[in-house]
Amino acid sequence: MRPLTERDIRTSFVNCSKGEAKRLGLPKDFADLPWDDLDFLGWRDPGAPERAYLVADRGGRLVGIALRGTSGTSRGFTARSLCSLCLTTRTGGGVALMTARRTGEAGRQGNTVGRYLCTDLACSLYLRGKRQAAVGGDLDESLTLEEKVARTRVNLHAFLDKVAA
Repeated sequence: MRPLTERDIRTSFVNCSKGEAKRLGLPKDFADLPWDDLDFLGWRDPGAPERAYLVADRGGRLVGIALRGTSGTSRGFTARSLCSLCLTTRTGGGVALMTARRTGEAGRQGNTVGRYLCTDLACSLYLRGKRQAAVGGDLDESLTLEEKVARTRVNLHAFLDKVAA
């Protein structure tokens, strides 16, 4: 992913008001993000942990969505959940249901789209081995890194398309 500016991020949001986008908290480590390892930018709001944000390039245009996440209540070490984007298996509350208000009239009526996502939204880093899931968190796959990245992007674009539909 190409490095983004604060302005790029704030103007990309499609499912919240300009005021909400202006007030959202940027990632704590914004200046030090590993842009070359990111397929999308995702983070939890440092000031409001139940809020999360995701910004991705979709057809040459940045698309940002505001998410509401569960508090990540732990289901125990043996319970496993699967992220619907990167397909990483996580234990202990590492995956949570996150919902995004739909755009347009559907969103104004309160309609949302939900997916189970890595709670820290660091899917790109898990794919590349820059972060480790709990023991046994990686599926034994024969796919190359490029194929895993392509699959994650397809899953991400499908989610973005559902939000914007």
